[in-house]
Amino acid sequence: MNDFESALVTAGFGPVAGVDEAGRGACAGPLVAAAVILETEPCDFSTTNPVDAMTWREQLDDSKALTPRRRESLFERILAEAAAVAWVEVSADECDRWGIQEADIQALRRAVLKLEIAPGFVVSDGFAMPGLAVPSVGMWKADQVVPCVSAASIVAKVVRDTMMNDYDTAYPGYEFARHKGYGTALHQERLMTLGPSPIHRLTYDNVRRAMR
Repeated sequence: MNDFESALVTAGFGPVAGVDEAGRGACAGPLVAAAVILETEPCDFSTTNPVDAMTWREQLDDSKALTPRRRESLFERILAEAAAVAWVEVSADECDRWGIQEADIQALRRAVLKLEIAPGFVVSDGFAMPGLAVPSVGMWKADQVVPCVSAASIVAKVVRDTMMNDYDTAYPGYEFARHKGYGTALHQERLMTLGPSPIHRLTYDNVRRAMR
């Protein structure tokens, strides 16, 4: 997994930032985008503490493939040991105003710009990101095979889940802590009973049905 990032850095394209988002498919709550630079130089696992150096990085994966406990543990390691970490929030209103695709691209760009270390190359999960000042590539399933993108996936997911847990308290009855704003049967039942909350995306068809 580390070969791709190390090859880019060795070729002079580093540091490499991975970007990903959480909440694109939800109908309530914010979209959260994160950017992570794990290393500023190629990581040499043959030097000091190779076992410890590899352990948490080898656990990096698409956030959806990890248990909540594992995600939160890796989130803490990423914050403590990654070279640079940043995230941004796009509100439900902004998602409605811009459309989800444009909101996604804007959020990912803003996360990259927020990094304290300027990247030399950006890898995104799925689609490419236009408008960056540095080279970039969109890679299918990058959150499963490129460690910095996996790390960004974890950061975005944990940050957003924490926000949705807070919204569960702010807007009782919607069960946001359970479904995190995604269109589950439970969420739809609560939505039809209570109507949209202030954090619902009003342009989504299922939310519009509840409004009617």
